[in-house]
Amino acid sequence: MDTKPELSKRDWIAGLEKGISIIEAFNDAHPRLTASTAARRTGTTRTAARRYLLTLQHLGYVESDGHLFWLTPRVLRLGWSYFDSAKVPRAVQPFLQRISAVLGGPTHFAVLDGDEIVFVARDGSSLVQNVGYVLGARISANLSSAGIAMLACRSPEEVDRWLAGRKFIPYTSFTVTTTDGVRGLIDAARSQGYAFVEQQLIQRVRGIAVPIRRSNAEVVGAISVSLPMDNETAERAVSRALPLLREAEYALRAAL
Repeated sequence: MDTKPELSKRDWIAGLEKGISIIEAFNDAHPRLTASTAARRTGTTRTAARRYLLTLQHLGYVESDGHLFWLTPRVLRLGWSYFDSAKVPRAVQPFLQRISAVLGGPTHFAVLDGDEIVFVARDGSSLVQNVGYVLGARISANLSSAGIAMLACRSPEEVDRWLAGRKFIPYTSFTVTTTDGVRGLIDAARSQGYAFVEQQLIQRVRGIAVPIRRSNAEVVGAISVSLPMDNETAERAVSRALPLLREAEYALRAAL
C-alpha cells in the first residue's frame, strides 16, 4: 500500500496544508465557493478560510467578486510543474506513440493517486479521440485497465483492505459494481500479468494494460490502450496489443 515518510512536528507547515486544501475544495460540484463553504469543506474557520482565499487571490490563483471565489488558470501551473519535471512520463511517450500507431487506439500512462488513477501521458494520435483522456484526467481505479493492473501488483491482503467498504458506481450496464467482481478482475490481472476490462466506463470499448516497474520492482504506473470492440474478439485484441505492451514494459524496466 501507499506509505508516507514520517515527518517531525517541527518540519510540519500547517498553513501550507490548509492552503492546498482550499484549492482542492474546488471541483465540478463546487466551482465557486464562499468563505463559509470553503471553511466547511476544509474543516477550518470562516475567518481562516477567507484569509487563505484572499492570499490565493493576491497570488493570482483565485478570483473573486467580493463574495464568491473561483480558480484561475494559474492553478494549472502546479500540475504542469509535474509534467515538466517528471522523468517517467517523458520516458514512456515514445512507447505510447508506437503502440497507438500500430493498434489505432489511444494509449495512456497512468499513476495511482489514492482511489483514482491520473493520466499523466498519452499518445499524440488523433485516432479514436472519443475514448481518449486529457492529461490530468482522473477516474476511479476500478474502472480502467490501468487501475486494475496497478492494483494487481498489491498483495491479496492489501487489495482486501482497498476494497473494504468501497461502493462502486455503475457507468454502463456492464460496469462491475460488486466487491467480489472487482476482486475477480484484480486477481485475473495478477495471474495473467496484464489487465483486461470491457465496457466499464464507456460502452463498446475495451482496455488492456500492463504495470510499469523500475528495475527494483517498484510500480510507477501502467500503460494502457483503449480499443473499440467492433467485430474483434477479445482474444484477437489481446494477441495484437499484448506483445507491444510487453515490449514497453520490459524496455522501461531496464531504463527506469
